[in-house]
Amino acid sequence: MLGSTGAAVAGPPSQMQVARQFLLAVLRADYTAAYGLLAPEVTQAVSRTQFQAAARSLQQAGQQYQPAFELYKFGLRLGEGDDVRRFYAFTFKADTLNAAPHVQLDVTFRDSAATRVLFFGLMPIKQPAPVPAARH
Repeated sequence: MLGSTGAAVAGPPSQMQVARQFLLAVLRADYTAAYGLLAPEVTQAVSRTQFQAAARSLQQAGQQYQPAFELYKFGLRLGEGDDVRRFYAFTFKADTLNAAPHVQLDVTFRDSAATRVLFFGLMPIKQPAPVPAARH
């Protein structure tokens, strides 16, 4: 889109951009910036101190795996009734050489139009069972 001066005008950030900004803020322990990206209903129910405590495990995982991450998958989650949530799941780049990543960083939005984070979490991923060695 071009503005009246012919300069490009940026639109609002996409959910993917917001999810990425949110995770980058948490991983660098910038909890104030991350808290500002939460949905209003979350900030009304969760204090900054509670948020920081909840986000700390994600930040610590970033220190363990290194903070670089990439998109793993995205889609819709069906909840109770007609509740459908858009989610973006990321994995740490350092974890991509494994058969399956150990954890995913999950960011969920209320719906397809929302640009504020409704839920986030560090989800363990079930590892595939080892393949038994062939007997000779």
